[in-house]
Amino acid sequence: MIAWILLLAAVAAAVGAYAIGWPAWRRYRDRDARDANAERYLAWRGRATRAPAPSMREGPTMAERRRFYLAAALGVVAVVCLVGFFATS
Repeated sequence: MIAWILLLAAVAAAVGAYAIGWPAWRRYRDRDARDANAERYLAWRGRATRAPAPSMREGPTMAERRRFYLAAALGVVAVVCLVGFFATS
């Protein structure tokens, strides 16, 4: 009986990790692509700087980082529950 509870907990934690982490990842990647498109547009219009500019990549925002950490924690919980399922079955 406990094995099935652990399996359901693993599935729930994995779904939760996906539901929390994937939207944050998409927002981060979309913002990065939008920044690259803006740089290319300015270069095409001739308004870009001639000097090599430092990278405009800012990284994920604090809210995105929190979501990544929470998703990673839920992923670890899912793996632990899955190992527990295999150990008890």
